[in-house]
Amino acid sequence: MEEMKMLAHAIVLGASALGAGAAMIAGIGPGIGEGYCGGKAVEAIGRQPEASGAVTRTMIIGDAIAETTGIYALVVALLLLYANPIASAFTNAWMK
Repeated sequence: MEEMKMLAHAIVLGASALGAGAAMIAGIGPGIGEGYCGGKAVEAIGRQPEASGAVTRTMIIGDAIAETTGIYALVVALLLLYANPIASAFTNAWMK
């Protein structure tokens, strides 16, 4: 019975690590989106320099919104690694 608890705990921890890695793949999307947004902003300013203030402001707001996806992915990954309630429940049940 003790071996089954240890195996279940190991499986939960392994699945948590895989889930955290998969969550961090979501960090690729904001990076690509922000790069694309910056490139298009440079093109727009090159074509119409007098609109640089509006273009830059819009670009910064868009980048901030895109960055929240990466931050949410980081929070999910950290929760899975360090504050996983399922792993904590297994640990507490295993210690009793």
